[in-house]
Amino acid sequence: MVNIQTLKEIIVSNEDFINKEIGKPVPREGLAFPESSNKVIVFYGVRRSGKTFILYDLFRRYEGRALYIDFEDDRLSQFETKDFERLKQAFFELRPQLVQKGDVVFLLDEVQNVDGWEKFCRRAVEREGFKVFVSGSSSKVMPGEIQTELRGRSWNLEILPFSFAEYVRLKGLDPSSEEILYGKEGVMVKNLFSQYAKWGGFPEVCFADSEFEKRKILREYLEAMFFKDMVERYRITNISLLDVLFDKVFASFATKMSLNSFYRQYHNKLPFSKDILFEYYRHLQQSMLISEVRMFAESSYRRMRNPAKLYPVDIGMCRRITSADFGRILETIVFLELKRRGNENFYFSGQNECDFISKTPENIYIPCQVCHDLHEDNREREIRGLTEACMHLNVSEGFMLTSNEDDEIHVNDIQITVIPVWRWLLLPQRDAGVIDKQKKTRRPNNG
Repeated sequence: MVNIQTLKEIIVSNEDFINKEIGKPVPREGLAFPESSNKVIVFYGVRRSGKTFILYDLFRRYEGRALYIDFEDDRLSQFETKDFERLKQAFFELRPQLVQKGDVVFLLDEVQNVDGWEKFCRRAVEREGFKVFVSGSSSKVMPGEIQTELRGRSWNLEILPFSFAEYVRLKGLDPSSEEILYGKEGVMVKNLFSQYAKWGGFPEVCFADSEFEKRKILREYLEAMFFKDMVERYRITNISLLDVLFDKVFASFATKMSLNSFYRQYHNKLPFSKDILFEYYRHLQQSMLISEVRMFAESSYRRMRNPAKLYPVDIGMCRRITSADFGRILETIVFLELKRRGNENFYFSGQNECDFISKTPENIYIPCQVCHDLHEDNREREIRGLTEACMHLNVSEGFMLTSNEDDEIHVNDIQITVIPVWRWLLLPQRDAGVIDKQKKTRRPNNG
């Protein structure tokens, strides 16, 4: 239990901190809220991705009628479900003019630390007319894990680290400027993209000045994710296995990984069962540290039988290992952008391979190939994979995303648009994007 006086002190100190110490947050893209106010808005995602600063921004937007609480505050370590009523009482005693209006906004950070938070949030929204925004870095606030009380009553938004467009904006540039996309400032943006591709989009890393700071921050993030998000949260006992799996997963970014192959490689070197291996891997997914991309096939059996390609939540996660393969880094950046756009993504494997078949929310299928650059040794292979995917989908256009090439290639009746990744990431109307101009297609031949 937390007493009302302590809650008042926390409310006031949080308000002072946000108003006096926090600068203007970088506007985040894709935060579309429902028109009706009877849903709890849930921001979920990996730790340090910027969820708290979204709540800070909302606090300022609703200035004078908003309450911000961080449930990782040590003063709230004894907070229980029944204390939500005390919290509400403390807020109204500080803001008596709001009692009758009901025009109140609750911003609850790391809410998963309080058991039963869903019931209070539902009642606050449905019966008392509050706007409620919550955030969490735990799988407990993911759409599939939220308790029954909020099923169908929440609006869930995954928050990823900064996109490249957001990164450009925090550097003081307008990412949609014609000068940046096609003019003299393009050179500056290419340099920014090199930094983004090296360090990723975690906000604190983006704001750090030196490479030493960036490297230190990423190392601390990885350690926190390893111990807090994995070992402590899931009570993992086989630390050696988790450490090897952690390294293997982040060394395998943008490539296929088979757990059965991992088991065959390591089971004579480490004491573990196949069941434990699959359990630890599942925890990695639940912690939102990695995403799988499955093979494009209509049969779920075929999709699951073939190994998945793995992508980390941010390219900075790959600094734990060393890799000179810039093509895989580009591919990871493209995947994360397609994910931000709400697309469902697959890889294509036939006689040749294509990195992505991306299905938009409007059920448009888009074949997309990613490579560092096109040259004599890979040009034919990359084009064959993309054109085979186009023919499989019955579409007449495919997209090749590279470091710098800008071209248009015609193969039989298929048009291949070649465009630099950095420009594709910045094109206007990014919620649709250049590759979404494709005409709606008939149902693909999934085989």
